[in-house]
Amino acid sequence: MIYNKLVRDKIPEIIKSNGTTPIYRVLNSADYLSALNHKLQEEVTEYLHDNSIEEICDILEVAYAIAAAKGYTAHDLTTARNTKNEKNGAFHKRIFLEEVISTTKETNPQ
Repeated sequence: MIYNKLVRDKIPEIIKSNGTTPIYRVLNSADYLSALNHKLQEEVTEYLHDNSIEEICDILEVAYAIAAAKGYTAHDLTTARNTKNEKNGAFHKRIFLEEVISTTKETNPQ
């Protein structure tokens, strides 16, 4: 079977333990970040399909890996998240914005 995708670190060992041979390579930094971006799309798609906690964990794992590949730590992510939540809030109130109506009179530039 051909996969051509980023996999978790222990997958080659698991494949070997099943009596099969994995063919793989270690990616350079640019290819790794590209593969992580594709992996994020894959994991989000899988989550949207089955809504499982395991898929949420996969999304988080990929997000942490992307952050690390860009030089950020888990602490950096938490700090940035908290800063953004303080500025814009989180999603706890379940607000669904439908429309914004201007209260100022718009002028017609003719």
